[in-house]
Amino acid sequence: MSVAHVDDEEEEEVRARGRGEVYHAEKVFNNGDLYTGEWVDNLPNGHGKYLWNDGCMYVGEWYKGKTMGKGRFSWPSGATYEGDFNNGFMDGKGTYTGPQGDSYRGFWVMNLKHGNGTKNYVNGDSYQGEWLKGMQQGQGKYQWVDGHSYIGSWDNGFIHGNGTLTLGNGNKFEGAWEFSFPKGEGTYTLGDGTTYVGVWSMDSDELNVTCYPSGGADQPINPDWDPHQFYSVDLTHCKICPDDDILIFPSQKMLSWPSFRGNKSIEANGGRKHYSWDHDVEAMADLQVDDTAPRNSPPILLPKTIKQQGVTICKGHKNYELMLNLQLGIRHSVGRPGPPLKPDLKSSAFDPKEKVWTRFPPEGSKHTPPHPSCEFKWKDYCPLVFRTLRNLFKVDAADYMLSICGNDALRELSSPGKSGSFFYLTHDDKYMIKTIKKAEVKVLLRMLPAYYKHVRTFEDTLVTRFYGLHCVKLTGATQKKVRFVIMGNLFCTEYAIHRRFDLKGSSHGRTTDKPESEIDPTTTLKDLDLNYIFRLQRFWFQEFCRQVDRDCDFLEQERIMDYSLLVGLHFRDSCIKPVKEANGKTNSELLAPRLSRVDETDKLVFDPNQWASIRLGINMPARAEVTVRKTDCEAQIIGEPTGECYEVIIFFGIIDILQDYDISKKLEHAYKSFQYDPTSISAVDPKQYSKRFRDFIFKVFAEDG
Repeated sequence: MSVAHVDDEEEEEVRARGRGEVYHAEKVFNNGDLYTGEWVDNLPNGHGKYLWNDGCMYVGEWYKGKTMGKGRFSWPSGATYEGDFNNGFMDGKGTYTGPQGDSYRGFWVMNLKHGNGTKNYVNGDSYQGEWLKGMQQGQGKYQWVDGHSYIGSWDNGFIHGNGTLTLGNGNKFEGAWEFSFPKGEGTYTLGDGTTYVGVWSMDSDELNVTCYPSGGADQPINPDWDPHQFYSVDLTHCKICPDDDILIFPSQKMLSWPSFRGNKSIEANGGRKHYSWDHDVEAMADLQVDDTAPRNSPPILLPKTIKQQGVTICKGHKNYELMLNLQLGIRHSVGRPGPPLKPDLKSSAFDPKEKVWTRFPPEGSKHTPPHPSCEFKWKDYCPLVFRTLRNLFKVDAADYMLSICGNDALRELSSPGKSGSFFYLTHDDKYMIKTIKKAEVKVLLRMLPAYYKHVRTFEDTLVTRFYGLHCVKLTGATQKKVRFVIMGNLFCTEYAIHRRFDLKGSSHGRTTDKPESEIDPTTTLKDLDLNYIFRLQRFWFQEFCRQVDRDCDFLEQERIMDYSLLVGLHFRDSCIKPVKEANGKTNSELLAPRLSRVDETDKLVFDPNQWASIRLGINMPARAEVTVRKTDCEAQIIGEPTGECYEVIIFFGIIDILQDYDISKKLEHAYKSFQYDPTSISAVDPKQYSKRFRDFIFKVFAEDG
């Protein structure tokens, strides 16, 4: 939340008084806004009151034109917020009182309830507990006005996990919940002590409970009460009251201030420069291509269109039959009916021996269709686990099959990496298929129980999402086996990815081998090619740090190393004019990226239309600040910030998590340590790798303050 800047006449007043002098001012702006309070260098600084022409008002502490510290904001509707402010946001501890008398008292992060807090609703209900991103999340107690209460786990505003519901009549349910309904193991106890124990579900086919009399007898009896009534009667009185909507946040009030329309302004914000909208196009259109610019200079020009990655696998391609075999196998595995899914899997489901072989003769069989390929065998590893994972990741089975096994062919990426693996993309870019070695299969199967627990516990985990593990065995003389894993594609987005980086935190050999002229948006750059610091909003930066710590702890415990953070950047271009090149010619295929403007990222983060599509690592608005290295030595992996920022949409995730610290990596570490600095090489002990990775990533990413 900023205020309108004063005009040139008042600049003369500042010069007359002297820079930094504090005085009391009363300002009337052209749009009808009023300010009275302490004033320094044409900005509120200290204590002051700002009244907008629509009736909104802020009274409290200011710092360099932004609400910072203790204050009170009031809306024309009668709603108020009183508490901590940070950079214009409701941030810290504070109390919001709605126009109908509802209230929230607790902690906030960037306008959202976040941390411990108590919400009193209009209808008399109340919630006391943990919040995340403005929703109930974690442990909390909900008290209904008619006497019912729930104590237990919450997820994204729903009763979800284990908890206890106590009804006003004394009846009680203790057990598992999903989306505010009992689902899974649980016990319902009547007021007289009679208990109903078993599996609960709204689906009559899954509901399976046994009635036991009061007094602790272990012999079941015929029930006098129908368990279906719990859903059809009791729970109808236990609805969660929806939260009120704040139509405009204090940090958004600057959107209507006329001073930011058409006037160039440079704001001191940690030394970074920001430019207003109207000046972007003209300033960028005059930019010229500098062929002599070093690699760590900013990407001045972007291609207007980006070609699709990979080569379509058509008939005649060397891997055409392998693709057909893969598609036939996936269709068979996913389309095969299975038992109802339960999140709590038995240990037997994770047994490495839990695999299914299926023979696919060309003429077809009782279970397989005829096909034009050669005969092959298909292996499914831990099918129930991966089926449950796909459900956990909200992957629709029909869409999954259509993406991989539809009429459209897969695309093979240009060449295998150092590991010798091949990569294939589905036609819609949703899924990536990677061939892997037998050793990697063993690693994945070994860590699968811990992986399942980790991704189930942390919904926003950054580690690769695995959807299936399979093997194709070709019959005949070769008896060749091809093992592959199906993963989510991090860069499946409507945004064009202009730059991509693979970051490990090591320096030896960590630069692309392409000359500058051949680097394009499909080139994966490495640590020593990195020329940015990525600045995230405070809320997202805190979430990012927490999740990186959790993921690295998990990988360290599983003895995994050599993983990396894959980062993709989409530069938000605003230049629709052709760009002039160094030779004076105009290139209509190039666009200039947008320099960062005041609070531009804030608008995106809190735009209701954008919020639903943003999650940690996906579609995240951010600023990329250009860095420059003082030297070319490997010791300085991260350059010095220049203060020049670009508006970006950023994507990131942790990839290549199937390499454990085996004997080959230990030998590689020993051999390279004789030749290079042991701290600069990639092959190091998982504990050391995890620490180095975190130290590096927490320097590459920073809070945007």
